[in-house]
Amino acid sequence: MGAVVALDTLFNGGQVWKGRPAPPAASPQPTGHDALDAALPSGGWPEAALTEILTAAPGVGELQLVWPTLARLSAAGERIVLVAPPFVPYPQAWQSAGIDLRQLSVIQAEERDALWATEQCLRSGNCGAVLCWPRQADDRALRRLQVAAETGQTLAFAWRSLLEAINPSPAALRIAIDTRPAQLRVLKCRGGLARSAPIAFAPLSTQTGH
Repeated sequence: MGAVVALDTLFNGGQVWKGRPAPPAASPQPTGHDALDAALPSGGWPEAALTEILTAAPGVGELQLVWPTLARLSAAGERIVLVAPPFVPYPQAWQSAGIDLRQLSVIQAEERDALWATEQCLRSGNCGAVLCWPRQADDRALRRLQVAAETGQTLAFAWRSLLEAINPSPAALRIAIDTRPAQLRVLKCRGGLARSAPIAFAPLSTQTGH
C-alpha cells in the first residue's frame, strides 16, 4: 500500500511522465460517412481489399454509400470501373455526386465473364476502384477478387444479395443495408470486431444512380 501511495504522490506532483496513446492516423480511404468511419477499425474502407455490400434489392441507396469515395478518387485522376452494372448508370446523378465522368468506365459483360473482367481490372493497378455485381460467386471466386485487389492495390466493391449474409466470405469488410429501418450493419471487418450497433443511413428516397 505504501508503494502505491508513493507512486500516486509522484504522479500528482508531476514528477512522472504519463504517456498517452497516440491518436489513430486518419484513414487514407475515408468512406465519406462520419458514422461509418467511426465504426470501422481503420477509420475508412480497408485499403487494397474487397468490400461486400449486401442489399435486399437494388435501389436502396447502395451507390450513394460509395459516391463520396468515388468523387474523391476521380478528382485525383483515378479511374473508376463499373463491371456489368445491373442498370445503365445515369450520368447526371453521378456527376451531381461530384464524380468526374471522364474517369468513369463501364464494362458490359455476361455473368461468366464479369468476374474475370473484374479480376483483371483489379490486378492491373490502373484503377482507383472497381465495382461489380456478381450474382453467382462462390468463396473461391471472391477470394480471387480479394487477392487481385491486394495485388493491384485497388479498392474493390461487390454488391450482392442480403441472403448471402449467412455464408462466410473472404472479403475484408461486409456491410448490410437495411431499409426498415434505414440503417447499415457492419457484419465483418478486418482489423477488429464488427460494431454491433446499427448505423443510421438515410440515402435519397429514390436511387438515382441507374
